[in-house]
Amino acid sequence: MNWGAIFSGIFAVIVILLLVVYWMLPYNEIEFSQNEVFDSNFSYVFDNSSLNGSVKQFYENMRYPKKEISYRIYECPLQKKNDLENAFRIISNLTVLDFYPAEIDEDIYATCDSENRIEEGLFIAGEGGPTKIIKTKNFNVILRGEILILRESKCPRPNVALHEIFHALGFNHSQNPGNIMYHTSNCNQEIGNDMIDFIDEIYSVQELPDLVLENSSASMIGRYLDLNFTILNNGLAKIEGFSLIIYADDKEIKKLEYDSLDIGYGISSTLTNIFVAKISVNEISLVIESDSDELDKNNNEIKLEIKK
Repeated sequence: MNWGAIFSGIFAVIVILLLVVYWMLPYNEIEFSQNEVFDSNFSYVFDNSSLNGSVKQFYENMRYPKKEISYRIYECPLQKKNDLENAFRIISNLTVLDFYPAEIDEDIYATCDSENRIEEGLFIAGEGGPTKIIKTKNFNVILRGEILILRESKCPRPNVALHEIFHALGFNHSQNPGNIMYHTSNCNQEIGNDMIDFIDEIYSVQELPDLVLENSSASMIGRYLDLNFTILNNGLAKIEGFSLIIYADDKEIKKLEYDSLDIGYGISSTLTNIFVAKISVNEISLVIESDSDELDKNNNEIKLEIKK
C-alpha cells in the first residue's frame, strides 16, 4: 500500500475543504454607505424673481423638452386660425422658441369653439395650459399643452391667442392689468420683458438627458455583495443605450446593460450574491457609462465606503 499517496490525497482533500470554507462560508456583515457627494457643475436655479411678481409659472421651471415646439390647429375658423398662427410667430420673434405646424404628435393642440362661456360674470375668451407634465429634480417638463380659443381678438395684435399660448408654456395669470397675462383682455396689454427673459434663460439649457445615481447602499457577507441603487433620468431627453459598471475597489465585478430611459423615469434595482474575488474591499463604486452627452456627467458615479 502506497501510504505516501494516501496521505497526499487526504492532505489535498483537507486543503480543498479549507479553501471552500475560506471562500464560501459567511463572515461578519460589512456595510457600505455613500460618504462623497458629487456636486453638479450646472446650476438649475432660474431667476423666477426676474418676473417681478407680475406673473409666475404654474410650477417651477416649466418648459418643453426642446426650443422647437410643434403645434396643430384643429377646426378653427379663418380669423381665429390666423390669430393663433400670428401669435406663435410673435413669440418666436421675441424669444429663442421656434414654433412650427405639425400634422400629428404635436406639442401644443389648439382648437376653437363659438360657445359663450361666463365665469364670475365675465366672458371667457379662451382656455389654455399644460395637460401632460413630467416632474424631474430640475424641471417640470411639459410634454403636451392645449389651447381653446372661444372669442376672436378685437385688437390689432392677437392678444387672446397670445394669452393662451403663454398659458400652454406654463405661465399663470398676472395681477398687473397691463400685462398680457391679466385675467381679462384689453388691447393695451403688453408682453412683459421679464417673461421673455425668463423663457430665454430656461430654454438656454440644452435638451440633453441627465442620468443620476441615487439611493445606493451595499453590504458584504464574506465574498458576496448585496447592492441597492436607483438610476434616474432628470434631463430633457430620452437616453439610448447605457451601462452601469460595479467596482470593488478598482476591480470590475459586474456590468449591466440598459436599452433606454425616458425623461423623468427611473430604474430601481436590488442585486444579491455578487461574488467578489478580492479578500478585503474598502470601497464599492457604481459608474454609469454612455456615449450620449448629458447635462452633467458628475452625477454618474457613486462611491460607497465602509461605514465607520
